[in-house]
Amino acid sequence: QVQLVESGGGLVQAGGSLRLSCAASGNIFSINAMGWYRQAPGKQRESVAAVTSSGSTSYADSVKGRFTISRDNAKNTVYLQMNSLKPEDTAVYYCNADGVRIVHGSYDRDYWGQGTQVTVSS
Repeated sequence: QVQLVESGGGLVQAGGSLRLSCAASGNIFSINAMGWYRQAPGKQRESVAAVTSSGSTSYADSVKGRFTISRDNAKNTVYLQMNSLKPEDTAVYYCNADGVRIVHGSYDRDYWGQGTQVTVSS
């Protein structure tokens, strides 16, 4: 079984920084892409940032220049460095692992973390 465990959320003032981490564990052979999504109250879940196994990154327009995603393939861990935080960044942040292949597995599937709350006060 594969599990994603997130950490690093919390309460911060506007302009501050937080760093989220997400570690994937289990009998993992490979992971295609890892990323972060967020969902604010009353809103749909949206993609924030993603990074492929080769290191290619993508960001939502709303976080470009403020957030940086990185990945440690050896540890199956993805990070999200969030700087210059704004109140509108307040949401539950979810880690996603896309295209996970377990050892001796014959197909890929996606996994989600349990979510971590990020609250930015004005």
